[in-house]
Amino acid sequence: MIRFVIILPIIFVAWMLLVKIISDVKKANVDWTGVTTIIGFIALAFWLRHVTGMG
Repeated sequence: MIRFVIILPIIFVAWMLLVKIISDVKKANVDWTGVTTIIGFIALAFWLRHVTGMG
């Protein structure tokens, strides 16, 4: 029961933050090319670390 009392507010706050972030992103004028480039470089770094075992 204690776990339920602790986890439920955390899930609720995370959900509210997610909804707020999504609504802010929809309203903002975002440069999606830059965002996807950054995400691509991060994914490439993780993939290269997985493949080579370095880093």
